[in-house]
Amino acid sequence: MNSARYVLPAILSVLLVACGGGTAVKPETGKAQPPSTQKAPSKKGGYYLDDGPGDNPPGDIDNIPDAVPRAETPLPRANRPYSALGHRYTPMTEHSPYKQRGVASWYGKRYHGQKTSSGEIYDMYGMTGAHTILPLPSYVRVTNPENGRSVVVRINDRGPFHDDRLIDLSYAAAYKLRLIEKGSGIVDVEALDANGKVIPLPQSAPPAQQSAKPLPAPPAERNAPTSTNAMNEPAVNQAVSGDYVQVGAFSLKANGDRLVETLQQQKLADNVQVENWYNAGTYRVRLGPYSSRQQAEAAAAKIKQALNTNAIVIRQ
Repeated sequence: MNSARYVLPAILSVLLVACGGGTAVKPETGKAQPPSTQKAPSKKGGYYLDDGPGDNPPGDIDNIPDAVPRAETPLPRANRPYSALGHRYTPMTEHSPYKQRGVASWYGKRYHGQKTSSGEIYDMYGMTGAHTILPLPSYVRVTNPENGRSVVVRINDRGPFHDDRLIDLSYAAAYKLRLIEKGSGIVDVEALDANGKVIPLPQSAPPAQQSAKPLPAPPAERNAPTSTNAMNEPAVNQAVSGDYVQVGAFSLKANGDRLVETLQQQKLADNVQVENWYNAGTYRVRLGPYSSRQQAEAAAAKIKQALNTNAIVIRQ
């Protein structure tokens, strides 16, 4: 969604509702005419305000071609740090590895023809998307793990500004992934290079686990890797028992490292250790241990408010 659609945060916070499985979708507000090739959403989905499918959709949305990746320089004016709904975001300024699973929602006729954050005009039948931090413009592959359907979209807008959403898709992209009826759904998002390939980790950055360390830490110490095992798997840290705050879980170490750096820069560690902890194929960014669960819960609330991201308390 473009930035203009979030100027009424109070209305948004009241209208957002949850459907089955814990995913938030646009509340139903009247009847919108669906495209002829797909039945209207049921009561479990619905639309935000007067959004929804267009009145005269193309005859076969499934045949709309995916976005074609090409070399594009990120726009400086569209990738500056910004605030939305009381939260601060720092976009990526270069095309870097990114892979994450989360909730995708979509937007349609309410924003059709309006300007996106990149200055382009939003076309609900184009293959585009909105993301809070990916470079504008950039390309990603979005896959629905429930049915295996996959699309390539061009990220040219900012949003969604809700901590339970990962990406907003154009109507056409959501249709091809079969997310229209539900209103939202779990997807995998992977950044692509100019050739349409998943952006690999730099060769100079082996998949080694970042060491835990107290804050503040010198830059050299912050980037020091631990040893790896014989299978080139990152070493698993032996954590001290206690209450921790987990902020994110990633399949790529680089994404966890970026979050660790953000936590340190914004002084959100409260003099506890922060680490990109590896276990069972996943990098988990966590802070702790805290001296009490109450302190951990207070830290989690502070991080969620500052970064607009999920932060949960776990017991090690």
